[in-house]
Amino acid sequence: MSFDQRLAERTAYCEDVLHKWMPSTEAMQGDDNCAAVVVDAMQYSVMAGGKRLRPIFLSETCSMYGGRPELAEPFMAALEMIHSYSLVHDDMPAMDNDEYRRGLKTTWVVYGEGMAVLAGDALLNYAYETALKAFDICESAEETARVVRAMKILAGNAGIYGMVGGQCADLEAEKKPQETDARTLTYIHKHKTACMIESGFVIGAVLAGAPEQDVEKLDRIAENIGIAFQIKDDILDVIGDSKELGKLTGSDEKDGKVTYVTMYGIEKASEDVKRLSEEALTLFDSLTARNDFLRELAVKLISRTK
Repeated sequence: MSFDQRLAERTAYCEDVLHKWMPSTEAMQGDDNCAAVVVDAMQYSVMAGGKRLRPIFLSETCSMYGGRPELAEPFMAALEMIHSYSLVHDDMPAMDNDEYRRGLKTTWVVYGEGMAVLAGDALLNYAYETALKAFDICESAEETARVVRAMKILAGNAGIYGMVGGQCADLEAEKKPQETDARTLTYIHKHKTACMIESGFVIGAVLAGAPEQDVEKLDRIAENIGIAFQIKDDILDVIGDSKELGKLTGSDEKDGKVTYVTMYGIEKASEDVKRLSEEALTLFDSLTARNDFLRELAVKLISRTK
C-alpha cells in the first residue's frame, strides 16, 4: 500500500471517530432543540474537511507503543475539536477576518459572528466533555492514571501556557510589528502551533504507557515539527497557490504582519524548515519503537504545498 493510500485510510478512520463522538442535531430532543443551531455550526466547523493531522499523530503514537485505540479515540476527537474551535475564532473579523477556509465559507460568514463565537466556545467545552469519557473506558488503575496525565497535557497545551498564550502574543505583535523580535516570534510559533501538535504526539504515547525517555523525545520532535510547520505556512502565504491552499494568500503582507519570512527571508526560512525537520527525524530514529508511516508523514508535512 502506498503512503497516500495509508494516509487516506487513517484520515477516514479519524473522520469515523469524529462522527462517533461529535454531537448531532438528529440526536437532540425536546428542549435541547433550542441549541440545535450551535450544534449545526459545530458540525459545519469540524466536518468541513482538513488534514486531521493531530488525531492521526495521537492514534499513531498510541498504536506505536501498543496502546488501546478505544482509549485514544475520545482524545483524538477532543483534540480535533479544540483545533477546530481555534480556527473558528481565528477566522473572525476581530482576529484574522478570513472568509474562506479549506475552500469553504468560514463559520462566522455562514452563521454570523455571534453564533461563531458560541460554536467555538461549545467545541472547546465539548472537547473536554469528550476526553473525560475516556475514564469510562479505562480497564485498570494504571490506565486511569494515564488518562489523568493526558487530560493535563490536553488542557495545558490548549490554554494560557499553550495555544491561547501563543494567540495572545500574536495579537499583541500585530499591534506593534516593529517591536516583534525573534524571541517573540519563536514563542508564537511554539505556543500557537507546536503545542497542539505536541498534544497529538505526547498524549498518544502517554495513553499507551511509552517509556518516559520516549515521551520526552516525542515532545521535542513535535515542537520541531510544529515550528517547521508554521514556518512553512508563512512561506506558502508568500509563494503558495490560493486554489491549492483553499484560502487567499498574501494576507500576512497585506496586514503588515511579522512572520518568519518577513523577518528572515524565504531562503533562511526554507533552510530552517529543513534543519528543524532533520533534527526531528534524528530524534525519531532514536526512539525505542518504530512507526515508518508516522516518520514519512512528518517528512511530507515539511515539503507540502498546501
